[in-house]
Amino acid sequence: MSQVPDLTVELAGIRLSNPVIAASGTFGYGEEFERFADLRRIGGICVKGTSARPIDGNLPPRLYPTASGMLNSIGLENVGVDAFIRDKMPFLRKAGCAIFVNVFGFTEDDYVEVVEKLNACDDIAGYELNISCPNTKHGGMIFGQNAGSTEHLTRLVKERTGRPIIVKLSPNVTDIVELARAAEDGGADALTVANTFLAMAIDTDTFKPRMHTITGGLSGPAIRPITLRMAHQCAHAVKIPVIGLGGITRAEDAVEYFLAGASAVQVGTASFYDPRAPLRVLDDLEKFLKRRGLSSIRTLVGQMKQ
Repeated sequence: MSQVPDLTVELAGIRLSNPVIAASGTFGYGEEFERFADLRRIGGICVKGTSARPIDGNLPPRLYPTASGMLNSIGLENVGVDAFIRDKMPFLRKAGCAIFVNVFGFTEDDYVEVVEKLNACDDIAGYELNISCPNTKHGGMIFGQNAGSTEHLTRLVKERTGRPIIVKLSPNVTDIVELARAAEDGGADALTVANTFLAMAIDTDTFKPRMHTITGGLSGPAIRPITLRMAHQCAHAVKIPVIGLGGITRAEDAVEYFLAGASAVQVGTASFYDPRAPLRVLDDLEKFLKRRGLSSIRTLVGQMKQ
């Protein structure tokens, strides 16, 4: 019998049973997927973005399928940090995998408030900072589009917690490496590369935009070649681990990210049409390693040949 490959990884000081994480915003609070997938087998769940106060989200239409992808403009709908701790964490504590809380805000104080409340809540592995939000105190600037803002926000949150901080970078920038280094300089323990791309679609029958907000975030297989390039650039520019995110629907997609230098991956849009997508990717990753005679997933990281 062939030896079972070692799928364990260490990410920002956290040991995961495997490198496949369910991405924020696509896997709810985990409980929505419990009847479809054994959550104990997933490396981790990154819950949907959590803010200081509840947010209703945007008006519909806020989802639209595109060629090899999906547009979304959900508007960061969530129950708020207090309800999250009270109503969602009891289930997540029993999920059997690492729990990462995606945190966002419209000001630096918002991020700090959420993290300080979560600090008192046990069984959270770490925080993922969504820095693609408008900084309403600075003229609508996006935190993740300015290196100084990225570094300052990361350092501010890092000083408020002993838990690992993963910064989720925006791809809607001129040079993502500059932002990756800024997050690292601010004390980030890892990076998620990357969030969705700003995009839009128009209905040619009604002449109206497909999204109520006109623009939305593009995700899915269509963006994978671009985010793969970004993950590769970031992994070679910083010393902290990179989590690859963007268009992963099968094991080979994940392998590309590992070869590019990512230490773990997140499965996002695929969960919308296949709630078992993270587990399917995981199972096929193990088969891939066996076929190649590789003993560990870590042997793939950064091994793209020139």
